[in-house]
Amino acid sequence: MSGEGDDLAIVLFSEILMLEQLVSTALSRALPRGMELSHFSVLNHLANTGGEKTPAQLARIFHLTKGAMTNTLRKLEWAGWVHIRPDWDDARRKLVAISPAGRAARDAAVAAIGPLVTEAASAVGPAKVRAALPVLRDLRQKMAQLEAAD
Repeated sequence: MSGEGDDLAIVLFSEILMLEQLVSTALSRALPRGMELSHFSVLNHLANTGGEKTPAQLARIFHLTKGAMTNTLRKLEWAGWVHIRPDWDDARRKLVAISPAGRAARDAAVAAIGPLVTEAASAVGPAKVRAALPVLRDLRQKMAQLEAAD
């Protein structure tokens, strides 16, 4: 890409970055007291996928360092939102699962942010949202490939 293509890419990613900042701020304000966006993200993932994950798996999924994920998991465990147990097959690993309290906290967060995201998507219109999803998904997958190549 060169010339106009470079400019188009910069404008696109500038819009994505501005949108990410606005969404993060709005969601953080709407989340239940004591819940951070990183907490919601992990709880939402665990609620949607079911089962248990290792901290290393979660770190990879969220593109974080193991230390950053460990910090988030400690806070979630302290709040009673996840259970962390030893892996009985490999004592060096731990397994993380969402707790009933964590599922309730996640559900409360979804209820709190639902109207906000629904209103924004409705204002843009279902047709535009449907059209944007494949493009955003392709960009996310490409960025994940580029990060994995590093």
